[in-house]
Amino acid sequence: MTHHACPQKSIAIIFNDAKMLLNFRKELIISLIKNNFDVFCLCPTFEEAELSILSSIGAKCYEFYLERDGIHPLNELRSLTSLKKLLCQINPTILLAITAKPIVWGLLASRLTAIRYRVVLFTGLGYVFTSGNQKAKFLKPILVNLYRIALPLANKIIFQNQDDCQELTHLCGLDQKKVQVIQGTGVNLQEWLYHPPHLSPLTFTLAARLLKEKGILEFCAAAAYLKQCYPDVRFWLLGGLDKNPGALSEKDIEQYTQSGVVDWLGFVNVKEYLAQTSVFVLPSFYREGVPRSIQEAMAMGRPIITTDVPGCRETVREGYNGLLIPPRNINALVTAMKQFIDHPDLIEKMGFNSYQMAVELFDVKKINAQYLQLFSEGIV
Repeated sequence: MTHHACPQKSIAIIFNDAKMLLNFRKELIISLIKNNFDVFCLCPTFEEAELSILSSIGAKCYEFYLERDGIHPLNELRSLTSLKKLLCQINPTILLAITAKPIVWGLLASRLTAIRYRVVLFTGLGYVFTSGNQKAKFLKPILVNLYRIALPLANKIIFQNQDDCQELTHLCGLDQKKVQVIQGTGVNLQEWLYHPPHLSPLTFTLAARLLKEKGILEFCAAAAYLKQCYPDVRFWLLGGLDKNPGALSEKDIEQYTQSGVVDWLGFVNVKEYLAQTSVFVLPSFYREGVPRSIQEAMAMGRPIITTDVPGCRETVREGYNGLLIPPRNINALVTAMKQFIDHPDLIEKMGFNSYQMAVELFDVKKINAQYLQLFSEGIV
């Protein structure tokens, strides 16, 4: 690889998954390039499709070594040295690291280089903070200690919701002046257009990766209960299987799919299905940043049923654009869904309110403007 002579404005974005980087940050990359930044995308691997899209918008892609789920010390050391080598070679003015391992190793590696301004972004606190299982309990103190070492090296620490911000600030003793909340990833409102309400058949849709923490089994159980009294109501599950430690298997949901209670449509173009959705449901008990799926459903004018947990609660004003329920509570979910079945007039009213909230809070142009403002401060 050749050494790039960088202009004054260059940024290295470190992420643990190229597909997700493209999915969640493409608009940000485009606006950085429009503002004359050289953009370097650093991920463990790139598929051909991702490379061609990123190159076509003007970003440069580099691979570094990362084990996404392991914690073997030698592998972690290899991540650190691989990132350090890459950052020395690219020599960007700004670093943006997203998700746990890129944040820790990106910050530590950048310390050994000439990077002037370091920004990290927490899009939620992730599996280690949400899952109560043994592995998570074992990993949490290790991760917190790594954050305590690495985060002081950051110039700015961005969170997507107030709860995550308070928890990590408290656990790691973060400097208040460095911390900022920028809600959500944002939605392109020219792509996710408002659709009039879909009322017949009444359709509840959950779109998510098939993880336990997303409340998928609760959604299926609520659907099974409601289907007995309201056989015409549809329940759609959109999303593919995942490799995450909290992933569900096909077997976990087949009792609901085979009996016709839930239509599992797999990995699809969500937009087409949201147009035929009445109410969007995400019964997550996961520490979300601010779920992008809800932001998209709101942009298309759908009422929301979600849980009163960090990240999700940011998207609903109770009774205005949707309903908040306690996590892991099937009865509360049934009651919330039933409210829309019994009062279908709420669908149009709350759906339009969702759309207005999306315009106000989740327009990707407004959100990316905040990031650009932040990065320009780092160059001065």
